[in-house]
This record gives sequence, structure tokens and C-alpha cells, in this order.
Amino acid sequence: MRIFTTGVFVFLWFCAPCQAGRTTGVRFGSQGDSSARIVIDLTEKTNFKIFPLQNPSRVVIDLPDTTNGVSEKSVGDLPAYLKNVRFGKNGKAARIVLETARETVIKKSFVLAPQSGFKWRLVVDLEILRDQPLKQVSAEWYDNSVSEQKPARKFDEQPKVKPLIVLDPGHGGKDPGAIGVSGVYEKHLTLAVVKQLRALLEKTGRYRVKLTRETDIFIALYARRRFARSVNADLFISIHADSIKKPQTRGLSVYTLSEKASDKEAEKLAEKENKVDLIAGIDLSNETQEVTDILIDLARRETNNRSSFFAEKLMGEIRKEIKVLPNSHRFAGFAVLKSPDVPSVLIEMGYLSNAEEERLLRQAPYREKLARAAVRAIDDYFAEKHKANFN
Repeated sequence: MRIFTTGVFVFLWFCAPCQAGRTTGVRFGSQGDSSARIVIDLTEKTNFKIFPLQNPSRVVIDLPDTTNGVSEKSVGDLPAYLKNVRFGKNGKAARIVLETARETVIKKSFVLAPQSGFKWRLVVDLEILRDQPLKQVSAEWYDNSVSEQKPARKFDEQPKVKPLIVLDPGHGGKDPGAIGVSGVYEKHLTLAVVKQLRALLEKTGRYRVKLTRETDIFIALYARRRFARSVNADLFISIHADSIKKPQTRGLSVYTLSEKASDKEAEKLAEKENKVDLIAGIDLSNETQEVTDILIDLARRETNNRSSFFAEKLMGEIRKEIKVLPNSHRFAGFAVLKSPDVPSVLIEMGYLSNAEEERLLRQAPYREKLARAAVRAIDDYFAEKHKANFN
């Protein structure tokens, strides 16, 4: 859970001091006409800075204390999504400029350690957009102790296009999430219900819908929320299913952001979910008090209020259909809920440690009841949000 050729930024997260190095190669790949991958070969591990520029649209990558061992002549033919590639310097940093043929979003970027005959590699994954209107943002360095900076959305402005909803199926790839009593993986259930919800939302003709993942792949938590911000989402819904040591406990709950969890159970759950990023080598769970204060500041009151407003709508519809927990609207510091300007909720569909609830969640008709309730809540939310006073 992305940066724009117009949009959001990538975290910098590398641990040990980096030695001076150089680039030794650049390779380009693509999957269909909507996804692309750029791989930059390096002699040493390095930090990086990546940001968008426009007129023309381009992605700029700076590698500090690095020299370019690659030139335009050595690159060869470019793929269709690139107009031009330039290599230069920015002070002591090697600079690579990718001029894109279409608007692009940087879905993720990461450094791979030496293996299989390769040395260090910087990997940048792009999503190639078609007609998505994008916004320019200023360039700056990012690391995992700095919160996202983006002007707050003015919620009283009437949308000129259909609202965009980003659905986030929890876990995926190497991270299976909770494992049910029958052996079912949370990551498979979350993707199944998200696809059902997408189909119902698109059927209404009232919404645009994007998924943070369409297949069984791992996506870091920060990348999920950054994707929602990069595409200017109007609403972000993350779907999960938990497991606890009390097999008799069952029921759905909905979470919105709070740095102080509403109860100890919510606090432990948020801590467990946030630490999932350790799998990818990025620890987002040990932020300083200063950073926590910044996050609280950036989670503007109107965004928190909108999230809570939607959560209440959601629970009002869901409890008509399926069993929910007492005090079902809860609060916790989930990493995926920390977008400062995208109303966000996290749905815990139930407990896979409860045999009956796990059995129900494996059934498509039961998941569809949940999805239909969510559609009704989304309809109510967008119908009323311009009339309600959130101040």
C-alpha cells in the first residue's frame, strides 16, 4: 500500500551507512500496458530520492554518493511507456530522469541485496495511467520517520467525477495473515470479499473503484495508504479477519484512526498488524513520540470525523445483516489508516479462530451480505457528506 509522476513519494529506509558506488546498468520491463518495472544495477547499497516533475511528465531518481556508470547510448531501445532516459549529476548524487509517455504512479520502490549473480539493485514499479487527472507536488527527501505532506482536501467541494473508492484486501504474498481453524488464509478471504464488493460498487454506476492488490502479492502497509493518496481516493476501506486465543469470540468490528486505542484488545491488534511491515524489512511500528505527534496533527479533524461518520454508517448497515462485536466501532493506530486527507476505515470481518465464523466467511453468499451492507453505507455516506456539519 506510491508516487506520482504527479503524485506521492517513496519512503527512504536504509539502515547502515552507505558507501560510495556507481550504477552499472538499467533494465526495463513491462506487464501488459498498465504495469512497468525499472531495475537499476548498483555496486553498493544506497539511499535514494524519487519524485515527479511535469511538462513533460517524468520521474527523477537521485542516488547520493553514487556515480553513473551508464549512459544514454548504452541503454538501447526504450519501452513504449518511456519517451527518453537521461543520466546526469545532482551535486554528489547520480541522477536518472525517466521521461514517461503517459502519466504514471510509482507503486513501490525498494533495494534488493546481492543474490543470483547480481549485486545491489534498486527496483521501481510503475503503474501506467490513462485518463487519471493528477496533481503536481514539490520534491523532497522522504524517510520512514517523516509523515506525508499534502494539502488537505476541501470536503465541501462538489466532486466533478464519480467518487473514487480504494479497497484494500489485507495481507498477501509472503504474509498470509491469520490462519483459520480449517487452515484457510486471511489473505485469500480478504481478496475474495474485496472483489465481491468491487463488483457491486461498479454495478451501481456511481463509483470508480481501485484495489491495492488484485492478486496474492505482498504490499507494504505504507504503500497501501500512499496508493490511496496518490490516486486522490475519496474513501479507503481496508478488509481484514483476525484470530485470537479465545475461540468462542466472534463478531465484526470497524476501526478508525486513533493513536490511543479504544481498548487493550484493539491496541494489541493494531500493533500486530503494523509489525507486518517487518517482513519487507521496513519497521513502521517503532515511531518516536515526535513523529506520533506529527501524525496526530496531520490526521486533521475533518478527516477523522469523516472516517468516524462513515464507520457509523457502515456499522448501522452491517449489524442488520451479520453478528457484530459489542462496541463495534473501535479506535486504533493501524498504519493503513494514517492518511491525513483520505477518510479511512478498517473492517475486521470476524475471527477465523471461531469455527462458525470462519465457516461463514468461507461462503460467498455470507460475504456478499457484508458487501451489500457496505454498498448501502457508502451510498448513504456520499449522499449525506455534503450536507453534514463535521466541524
